[in-house]
Amino acid sequence: MKYLVDIGALGILYVLVFFPRWKNRGRDRLLVNTLMYLYLALVLFFTLMPVITKLPFILNHRYQPMNMIPFVDVLKGRGDFLRQVALNVGMTVPFGFLCPLTRRGGGKFGRTVLFCFLMSLGIELVQPFFNRSSDITDLITNMVGGVLGYGLYVVFRPVTGWIIGRLRA
Repeated sequence: MKYLVDIGALGILYVLVFFPRWKNRGRDRLLVNTLMYLYLALVLFFTLMPVITKLPFILNHRYQPMNMIPFVDVLKGRGDFLRQVALNVGMTVPFGFLCPLTRRGGGKFGRTVLFCFLMSLGIELVQPFFNRSSDITDLITNMVGGVLGYGLYVVFRPVTGWIIGRLRA
């Protein structure tokens, strides 16, 4: 039930703010931007939600700063570190692929990596407010996923360019 409040808020935000803006830019922009919006909503679902129902309580516990020792779980063999690394890489591959598509003419590598870094850093800095752990390893592996996603964008650029071109027609 707590998640429904956040999902409802994201739905209202899309319908009232983003959809009207994007639909006027053409079907190609609407499709790509909507896919990016849905992707970012899923990232929020898995990394921060529920948010709205927890807002009144975010200061009721001690803020745990980010663990700044990279791959400490891997080095010490703690937990299911391989799964965590794979999930963090996989989580941002779509970002690296979709981010350049949101720009007409494609996006540059540096811009995509910067936005991936900022998204990941923002999540890692906010997670402790919602009683979740924050780790530099997550930031590093998210960046790797973004770079791999950009590589997929480059490989599939002819196909995505053709699809987007067909949507413009």
